Amino acid sequence: EGAELIDAVLDVVRKEAEGCDCLQGFTLSHSLGGGTGSGMGTLLISKIREEYPDRVMCSYSVFPSPKVSDTVVEPYNCVLSTHTLLEHTDVTFMVDNEALYDICRRNLDIERPTYTNLNRLTAQIISSMTASLRFDGALNVDLTEFQTNL
Repeated sequence: EGAELIDAVLDVVRKEAEGCDCLQGFTLSHSLGGGTGSGMGTLLISKIREEYPDRVMCSYSVFPSPKVSDTVVEPYNCVLSTHTLLEHTDVTFMVDNEALYDICRRNLDIERPTYTNLNRLTAQIISSMTASLRFDGALNVDLTEFQTNL
């Protein structure tokens, strides 16, 4: 369970944060349909926010779709997690699983997209969104500017 693991995870987060020259904030990618992404993910966000209230908290949150999974609890997990995201994140990018599924089918000609296809597409989205944070250039920004420009 997330509550049992949270202290160990936060120790790793603290260690990584201490090793940074100029910690701007945190970015978390998670799914809101399952118990780990919604429960542990939002618990981690709230705990990081408590310890680092002056840092930017950004999340890429994958919202569930009945096309991809038919688990009964996904809508409930999603609704309960959304409140925590509103409360503890500065920027949340909603990644719609159904839209990913449709993009794979219509634009990429993948008749029956797998989780691997959906995850690769999500990784491309995140990579494109964060390119200005990772590379030098005229469009280079930090997390605070990134948040402001949205």
